[in-house]
Amino acid sequence: MYKNISINYSVEGEGEAVVLLHGFLENINMWVDLIPELSKTHKVIAIDLLGHGKTECLGYVHTMEDMADAVYAVLLQLKIGKAKFVGHSMGGYVALALAEKEPQMFNGLCLMNSTFEADDKERKKLRTRSAKMAKTNYEALVRMSFTNLFAPESKLKFKEDFDKALELALQTPVQGYIAAQEGMRLRPDRFNTFKNLEARKLIIIGEKDSIIDGDSIRAQIENTDIKFEALSEGHMSHIENKSELTYILKHFIEK
Repeated sequence: MYKNISINYSVEGEGEAVVLLHGFLENINMWVDLIPELSKTHKVIAIDLLGHGKTECLGYVHTMEDMADAVYAVLLQLKIGKAKFVGHSMGGYVALALAEKEPQMFNGLCLMNSTFEADDKERKKLRTRSAKMAKTNYEALVRMSFTNLFAPESKLKFKEDFDKALELALQTPVQGYIAAQEGMRLRPDRFNTFKNLEARKLIIIGEKDSIIDGDSIRAQIENTDIKFEALSEGHMSHIENKSELTYILKHFIEK
């Protein structure tokens, strides 16, 4: 329980802990193909973030700090003192918020199709506009924003996986959508948090990702101990670059 709501999560395997945090309009089901691989050698914990999956909403703003506190509550309950974290997109923002508060918990942090940068002015305006639209035209909005996450050809190439992921996205409640958009809009730049974290650090980007600015990230992490991996497709690496991503993540958690 966290603030009178129950947080949904799954635990598979034994060993060093790995925490998987899904992105916006996703839930723990996004990890369905990865968990069997990673749980062969590790205890894998996947958590539904506030307003997503089977975890309820707390209000109409879920800051990244709110979400991080909910994750922390689960890890305390499971008596996890240290873990490697993998955050997809919004899940990466949540992991960074947690790293700022509880850096001692981190053996590693992978930002998967994610960034330490804050939203620029244009993106902030877009989030505000989307949150307003969600109140009146939710399904069309989700379909449109979800489609933009994939490289154009991926929607056809991975049609079955795309359709399944879209179906899950449409299950996100309107309140969860609005609260997360507002939380992401408000998040600060956390480059220094990431750079100074004493743990293994990795960023994975998709070369065709329309959400994350890979060139900006590359420039900022030069001369740091942050590792960088670029995959060939878009924002949804767990669908579009499944085998390469699995290999990279296994390597990341096993070191």
